[in-house]
Amino acid sequence: MFFEFRNRNKTIKELRKDCYYTAKELAVKIKVDDQEIFKIDNMKLKEIPLPIKTKLLPILRNDYMNNIPW
Repeated sequence: MFFEFRNRNKTIKELRKDCYYTAKELAVKIKVDDQEIFKIDNMKLKEIPLPIKTKLLPILRNDYMNNIPW
């Protein structure tokens, strides 16, 4: 909830660099082509289209780490 409010003016490139992801690694995690990541790299989080944003937010918030089976 606060992640999106606090980081909505940061670019996707800044957010993925904070999580130590390359564009290709992030594309693999959200299952899109890496060209899609390069297109939205310089856009702010609030400008991202909703379908991609819903896939992107859990990865950037590290929510997926809670589902590790071990």
